[in-house]
Order: sequence, then structure tokens, then C-alpha cells
Amino acid sequence: MTTSSRYLVSVTKLIPVGRQELFDIVADPAQHPLIDGSGSVRAVRPGGPDRLSLGATFSMDMKLGAPYKIRNTVVEFDEPALIGWRHFNGHIWRYRFEATDGTTGTPGTVVTEEWDARRVPNRFLLLLMRFPQRNRAGMTATLDRLAELVAARG
Repeated sequence: MTTSSRYLVSVTKLIPVGRQELFDIVADPAQHPLIDGSGSVRAVRPGGPDRLSLGATFSMDMKLGAPYKIRNTVVEFDEPALIGWRHFNGHIWRYRFEATDGTTGTPGTVVTEEWDARRVPNRFLLLLMRFPQRNRAGMTATLDRLAELVAARG
């Protein structure tokens, strides 16, 4: 399921795995290049934490046209339900993990990835650069890759 507004894009997928296992993958910056569906996250930069926590900073090698580096700060953290980090521009990448008991279908976790630029001062430029549309496609692919990763691990 995908929902979006001008400055908030949200993609949801049911993954038949417990939420702690999924949270642990997203809380490990070294896993981000493996699950990234946008093709922009290349590698974790040295010097950051092995596991994210509230206030932690971590940097990534990125490529969107040209290579660049980006530093992130974890601004939302409620294990194993929520983790979110902010880029220099102010937008937040957020993951929500909601356990399901299987009464409505498959047991597992409903994972929601969000790109939230509602509080970004120059957010109009993000629209001009088509970030909401591009991010939606990348987020859908990211959740698919997350599901594939945990399935491959057994």
C-alpha cells in the first residue's frame, strides 16, 4: 500500500517476520546499502555506530547522479516500533513496525517507510526535483528488498 501527499510519502508492506528482526536490520547502518531500493545508498562511512539509537549520527556514501556523502541524525527511536533519521535538509526517513497476530491474514509485521518533508523550509524545490515520485518507487523496492533479505536468511 502506498499513500502520499505533497511532502509525505508512505509505503507499507506486510512481511511475515517478527518486528524485532526487521527493526534490527534497519537499526544497523551497514545493512542500508543491502536493503536500499533506490540505488542511491552505496556504503556506510567509517566512524559511526554499529547500531542506531536516539541521537546517534551516521554517514553514508551516496550517489544520485554524482557521488556524495550524507550525515544523518536519529531523531525518532522507539524500539522495536519506530526509527527515523534526519538529513541536513531537514526531511526525515522513518520506519514503523507494527506486529500482526495473523487474525486478519498472515502473521508478521506491517512495515511502513516514510519520507517526510513537511517541515523542510525549501520543500518546494523537492517537488520540482520530483523527489516524492522518485522516493515512492525507491521505497517500494526497499521494502521488497527487506522482505527478500529476511527470507534469504531463513
